[in-house]
Amino acid sequence: MAKVKINSAFTLLGETVGVGERKTLALEAAKLYTHSPLNIPIEVVNGVQAGPVLMVCAAIHGDELNGVEVVRQLLSKIDASQLRGTLIAVPIVNVFGFIHKSRYLPDRRDMNRSFPGSIRGSLAGRMAHMFFSQVAIHCTHIIDLHTGAIHRTNLPQIRADLSNEATAQMANAFGTPAVIDASLRNGSLRSEAANLGIPVITYEAGEALRFDPIAIAAGVQGVDYVMRHLKMIRGKRAKKLPEPIIASSTSWVRAEVDGIVRAQVSLGERVIKGQILAYISSPLGDSELELLAPRSGIVIGQQTMPLVNEGDAVFHLAYFAHANSLVEQQLETFIDEISDIEDELKTADLNN
Repeated sequence: MAKVKINSAFTLLGETVGVGERKTLALEAAKLYTHSPLNIPIEVVNGVQAGPVLMVCAAIHGDELNGVEVVRQLLSKIDASQLRGTLIAVPIVNVFGFIHKSRYLPDRRDMNRSFPGSIRGSLAGRMAHMFFSQVAIHCTHIIDLHTGAIHRTNLPQIRADLSNEATAQMANAFGTPAVIDASLRNGSLRSEAANLGIPVITYEAGEALRFDPIAIAAGVQGVDYVMRHLKMIRGKRAKKLPEPIIASSTSWVRAEVDGIVRAQVSLGERVIKGQILAYISSPLGDSELELLAPRSGIVIGQQTMPLVNEGDAVFHLAYFAHANSLVEQQLETFIDEISDIEDELKTADLNN
């Protein structure tokens, strides 16, 4: 039997978190016009045994709220005395955007296009630099939680650079039915962390400014599965889910005309090439255009607003090397399992 390696104290932002302890920290990100400080809330849970340093962060886009609730539920379940390694939980990275219910910072820049940032850059660049240099670089693994944009919803999915073996293993462990093999985007947390050799996966589910129970339950379960994979917590998956299917590519289907959309397919549905995805009509109905699927695939994202301008992205389709019917079957199994977990979480909350 291997000898258990005892953890050591963990230091972050000049604060020391002892073995088997948890501590709430605050990273001063900026100040408001009133000179009131604006802090990024961080909780560090330092386990008794030595192990990985996992950061779970949310709301880099300030209007993406599902991840905030995922982090809250995660923290309520973690016991430092049973944890191997260290968990860094950051429910709200973009505190400016969160306060204003906005994806962006006041300088209208996207924080997730600003990493690693600069101490002399724009507000977004300075915040990105502060967060990356003082928090992210101390991690061995990162899970970045996101949702779709305003009026767009995403099927629960993982996006990751699968050419990195450790990243691919995390993506597989998370347990969503579909994994998007996504290239690294310059300026993103995922890209800059990967440059330092830190494996990062991005979880996408639901839409901005809304709590989606399925997206939240799947997120909580997925983080739990990754922590089990990293041996940070004991046990195996309570239920064996199908292995995720890797999407070889994705594309958005865009509106060719302005008008009112009547969707004919829904999130997670399998579509075939040439199938009618939606009708786009004039208010009086005197003109109507069919929006067709360019290829066979699965709907992994769609616009929820029924009003479109020419060129607007309406449906996001993923394309798979495997038969799309297999993906759809695995998706149905996944939704059934997540619904059961959601019910279990609700029951647990009522009993607490």
